[in-house]
Order: sequence, then C-alpha cells, then structure tokens
Amino acid sequence: MLKDITLGQYFPGDTVVHRLDPRTKLLLVIVYIVALFLCKWYVSYAVALAFLALAVALSRIRLKALFKGLKPLIIIIIFTALLNLFYSEGRVLVEFWIFKITYEGIQNAFFLVLRIMLLVMGTFLLTYTTSPIALTDGLESLLSPLKKIRFPVHELAMMMSIALRFIPTLIEETDKIISAQKARGADFETGNIFRRAKALIPILVPLFVSAFRRADELATAMECRCYHGGKGRTKLKQLHYRGRDVIALLLGALLLAAVIVLRQFAL
Repeated sequence: MLKDITLGQYFPGDTVVHRLDPRTKLLLVIVYIVALFLCKWYVSYAVALAFLALAVALSRIRLKALFKGLKPLIIIIIFTALLNLFYSEGRVLVEFWIFKITYEGIQNAFFLVLRIMLLVMGTFLLTYTTSPIALTDGLESLLSPLKKIRFPVHELAMMMSIALRFIPTLIEETDKIISAQKARGADFETGNIFRRAKALIPILVPLFVSAFRRADELATAMECRCYHGGKGRTKLKQLHYRGRDVIALLLGALLLAAVIVLRQFAL
C-alpha cells in the first residue's frame, strides 16, 4: 500500500505539459478544482473528464500511475459513496431495515466518487510533471503580492517544496522499517484493531527519529550554505510566460465558463 502513494513524485519529460510555466499549471489546477465543485450535471463532468484526458495525453503520463495514486484512498472513497448512497433524500428505490437507497443517493454517490477521482488525478498530474523547485518558484511568484504586507512568501513556498520532496523519502523509509520489523518477527496483520494499532509503535518511533534526524541534517546543510531566507536571492531559472501558457490558460477559462453555463441548465 505504501508503494502506491505517489504524491510528490516527479516524472521528468519534455512534453508540452512539462514545459508549461509552473505558475500556469498551478492556476490551471485551481481552475480545475473550482470547475469540479461547480459541476452539477453529467455533461459537466464529461467536459471536466475530457479536459483531464487531454492533459494526461499531452503529458504522456501513464494512466496506471494516476490510478495507482488512488489506491490509498479507496477506503475513503467507498465510505463517502456509502454515506451518500444510504442517507440521501429522494425517490426511494430499495428500503431495508434503517437503510434506504434513493435515485438521488445513487446519483450523488456516483458524482462524488467521480469528483474525488478527478480531483486527485488532476492534482497528482501537477506534481508528476513539475519538479519541486519549479513548484516553489511558481508558488512564490504567484504569492509575491503578499510580500507588501510582510507575509513570509518565500518561507511558505520553501516549506511546501520540502514537504513534497520528502513525502517519497519518508514513504520509502517507512517501507524499510516495516520490512526490518517483519524480519524480526513483528506481526502487523493479525489481531483486533487495538493490537494492530499497538503493533505500529515499533514503526512510528524509528520513523519519527529518522524524520527529525533528516530535518536536523537539512537545517545544518542550509546554514552551512549561508541560507537566510529569500531576501536578496536571485534565481538560476527565470520564469517567463510563453504562447503555450496563454493557450493553456485560455483552455482553463473555457472549461470554467462551460461548466458554469452547463450548471445553469442543470438547475
């Protein structure tokens, strides 16, 4: 299961999506999330799905990698779908004991599951096609107006970049600790829920120790390189909007406009 968590991973490439400005991709993800929450009809979700399919095709990221990222969320998705399926008011189709399945419940469950899947895959596509350094530069550039009110933009962007960078590292470290504990005879799969929770202590303790050690080493390395925040710092790669970025933003605006118009027809 841990190997299925792909958040924070970056797949290098030279596609149109990889070459987009990171600010453009961040804005597109925001627009896509807003569009998903505005979807109200089958056609609206079809438009959002077509937009994601186009982005995936242009990025040449395998669908297997996107669906792999959904595996850790299967329990949450199923639980959310069941809640909407059994506890939505409307035309009752099947009723037994305290549960009832309505037409609106089936519709809500389907739409919610589809929304979560599209949301997760769209967000993962951002990290798959954008390096952590580029994400940091893009986020810092977008939030730069907040510097006028002395908001620590650079520090916030740096923390988010480090967090994304170390997600795969911590997952790999956790997998190694689990394998080492199993080799020593630890059992994480049998017993009741309390016994399983207690069995996680030999994993969590060394994991926290390792995380704090890595954080200390990173802080020491940054101090040795005379890092003092973003004031006066220059960038090796300057961000510039190009024609493909304008086209991508126009497509994002068109998606949002189409979803808003289709929402009016669905009401």
